[in-house]
Amino acid sequence: MCARSDAAERQFRVSLGATFGGDQTFAVDPDSTGGGPKPAIGVSAVFLGELLGAEVDIFDSPGFFGNGSDLVKSSRVTAFTGNVIVAAPRRATEYSLRPYVVGGVGLMQVRRTTLFNVFDISAVLPTVDVGAGALAFVTNFVGVSGDIRRFQSVGANPSNEGLTTSGEQHLSFWRAAVAVVIRY
Repeated sequence: MCARSDAAERQFRVSLGATFGGDQTFAVDPDSTGGGPKPAIGVSAVFLGELLGAEVDIFDSPGFFGNGSDLVKSSRVTAFTGNVIVAAPRRATEYSLRPYVVGGVGLMQVRRTTLFNVFDISAVLPTVDVGAGALAFVTNFVGVSGDIRRFQSVGANPSNEGLTTSGEQHLSFWRAAVAVVIRY
């Protein structure tokens, strides 16, 4: 027997990608590496209907501010977002690429440890993300997806850490990722 064509599908995605094009107001970026490409790994759970869906996305970008350098001992950016997905109708794209747009809100944790702990950062920032991508299944249960998203902190989050930022804390960047998708 076949499943109902209008039933929503559940997906689990494991992604590998990169963050790039960063902009930040943290006053000191000792190695000026905050905007360069950095690896990103993540997982997400998706509930996707004919047109609309929901997603919970978690990703981590170790070395965001340049690990292993003379001044930065360790750094990373981790984001947790809840998103709404608007996809092309499944019945029209059943055996081909299914494009989608995605957007949502969440939290971004920024951490950096420097030599002598002078320019350390530890902040949790509210964030928004928007992006677009495409999804294709190679079997009934396994597929691939790729997307690009813009993450940006929002709201006034004044620094209370003295020299680590200038004014409000702000971080924005792009993330491009490819994922293995398991449909269950």
